[in-house]
Amino acid sequence: MRALILGGTADASLLAAEIARARLDAVYSYGGRTRTPADQPLPTRIGGFGGVSGLADYIGREGITHVIDATHPFAAEMSRHAVEACAETATPLIALERAPWTRASGDNWIDVADVNTAAAALTEAPASVFLAIGRQHIAPFATKPQHTYTLRFVDPPEAPLPFAADVIVSRGPFTLDSELEMMRRRGIAWIVARNSGGDGARAKIDAARRLGLPVIMISRPALPERRRVESVTDVMQWLGHSTRLGA
Repeated sequence: MRALILGGTADASLLAAEIARARLDAVYSYGGRTRTPADQPLPTRIGGFGGVSGLADYIGREGITHVIDATHPFAAEMSRHAVEACAETATPLIALERAPWTRASGDNWIDVADVNTAAAALTEAPASVFLAIGRQHIAPFATKPQHTYTLRFVDPPEAPLPFAADVIVSRGPFTLDSELEMMRRRGIAWIVARNSGGDGARAKIDAARRLGLPVIMISRPALPERRRVESVTDVMQWLGHSTRLGA
């Protein structure tokens, strides 16, 4: 057996650690968007595969027998490529995908389908806005230059931003207290977020609830049908191994 983890998330790192402890043969793949990716206890590759055909070639060339899609829930293109490449090569595929967040009492969410709709949903009156959506998706907000934007990236931006913004360079996970402090200090009035789910990025949603702030929540993209689980334990069982998480 040789597994390929399509990673880049906290869940993928947990899986990589468990696979390493089980001494399974596996490769961890980063998409290449983060310049300083976290170290992994497995052989690591960085960069794209070159579409469906490139991924299919890699699976065959490297003797991959199992593929685990543990990418970000909004990495739709990679997930679609994985479905097609695994079907083409008859390689078993499973998705490790955290459950989306659901509304809790006190949440003030405005649900939207995509980033363009999120930008349109912002108030016309100038406000301080926290864009928690990643640097690849901010361009539509240039249509609302009257706002004061706060962005948070893992790496400093390499190219000029499409609008003026205050950039925080920091890697999560973040705590509720730190998110409350940041939002209060910057006078944040609106939050734009993608429904990533999981615990690592949830603090900003809990902070918004605590402060009574509106959250423009971008829904997840539609993906092809595939086997999906929500825990590392389930993936390890799919691979035919038990887990020692929490031991």
